[in-house]
Amino acid sequence: MLFDLAQSTITSDVGDELQWLSGLPWLLLFLLSLPLIIAAYRTRVFPTGLWASLLGVSIVISVLFVFSPQWLVVLAMVDGLIFVVTLIDFLLLWWGSGRRQATGIDVSRELPRTGSLRVPLDSTLTIHNRTSMRLIGEFCDDLPEHFTSEPMMHDLDLAPGMETTAHSQLTAHRRGAFNLERCYLRINSPLRLWQRQITIAVHDRVNVYPDMKQLSDYAMLARTNRLSLIGVRRTRRIGQDSDFERLRDYTRDDNYRHIDWRSTARRNKLTVRQFQSDQSQRLIFMLDCGRMMTNQRDGYSLLDHALNASLMMAYVALQQGDSVGMICFSNKIHAYIPPRGGASQMNRLLQAGFDQFPRMVESRYDQAFLHLSSRCKRRSLVTLITNVVDEVNSAVVGDYLSNLTGTHLPLGVLLRDREMFDAADAPHNAALAAAASQVAGEPPRPYTETIDDFTMYRAAAASDILLWREQVLTGLRHRGVLVVDAFPDELTAPLVNQYLEVKAKHLL
Repeated sequence: MLFDLAQSTITSDVGDELQWLSGLPWLLLFLLSLPLIIAAYRTRVFPTGLWASLLGVSIVISVLFVFSPQWLVVLAMVDGLIFVVTLIDFLLLWWGSGRRQATGIDVSRELPRTGSLRVPLDSTLTIHNRTSMRLIGEFCDDLPEHFTSEPMMHDLDLAPGMETTAHSQLTAHRRGAFNLERCYLRINSPLRLWQRQITIAVHDRVNVYPDMKQLSDYAMLARTNRLSLIGVRRTRRIGQDSDFERLRDYTRDDNYRHIDWRSTARRNKLTVRQFQSDQSQRLIFMLDCGRMMTNQRDGYSLLDHALNASLMMAYVALQQGDSVGMICFSNKIHAYIPPRGGASQMNRLLQAGFDQFPRMVESRYDQAFLHLSSRCKRRSLVTLITNVVDEVNSAVVGDYLSNLTGTHLPLGVLLRDREMFDAADAPHNAALAAAASQVAGEPPRPYTETIDDFTMYRAAAASDILLWREQVLTGLRHRGVLVVDAFPDELTAPLVNQYLEVKAKHLL
């Protein structure tokens, strides 16, 4: 009996020892992972997939130890070797790449100070390795919101004392002022067991302006008398301008009385005399930056389209010798550029408008027109670009524009909603599609099968809104306000044509 008791005691002690030893591998794994946790938290050095593979070897041996306790010595040796190797690799990366501040890596960036919307900018990053280790990994530039880069990442393989240069193209999808603050590097350790994330401050600023390619296109077409290609039509002048400007080739829209016969005989080509129109007149743009201009079209807000068309019209007016100013407002006045002439005024308008964005606030037309009346006493063409969606908004716009009649020449630019027009035209388009199918020889289908009730109701509601909108436009015209009614993406040509018509009719 005593022998059985002793045997059971010995068996119990061995079982407790084996139970304690069975938990030893997990304790070793925890101790092995502890440096990883500390390193990742304090130094931004993270393990790679290769490190995870080594850890998997330890896990396999730990599983074997559960079934065969003699694997304990092998497990301890493997865990110790992995720990020593990973620790040495970690220290080589940590000390070799500049410790905490990464002082041995210098980064510089070359980037233009200005750019255009959706036009790629050439960016150059130069990295100089002043550390004692070979830098292998990848790096990328800091990208502000609304920016894309091609390529996004660059491979890095840089020996000590050398430098490398990477080129990329940054594309801005929104205008405004943007800051590029830093450069990001991901450096591998010598044995590829660790990766270090390094952030280096590199400060640059870029101003993204609207795409001004349309200005150069206008200048080129104006020199060759082909403005009709962009929708700008020639307007016949009422009365005669007496100041001679230049001789140019005859076009079909010219008055034959202006033909210079001597120059025609000398050049053997019809030549006309061109006269200067009235100059030193004033134009003032009032850009609504409130909630009415927040809708999107083709990736641009209504304010983006309005600003592009305004800058184009301003460019044409400055070429004509007129003075141009601008007021940007929403619930307050954001920018005011007094009317001036000359080539430098275009830069002032760009600087005032490039960082203006629509805000979800109600526009204060009273403050905007009070600001206008207090600073602009001379008669001017006042162009208000906005959108109307309800009776209250349209009544306020109509009242303030009509009050300018007599003092100034008001021009109201109301932007259309293309989705509204498409909804109203849906039944008509369905009828045309049915007629086209019959002409093509397809089996005729009843009209009711080509359009559902929801589309009909939607078309009726859209037509009712468009009818109300047309009444608003008619009321403005009856009150002496010039009106431009156009889609946002087609605003430039109608706005320029309206300005040229005002000049031709001497309305100012």
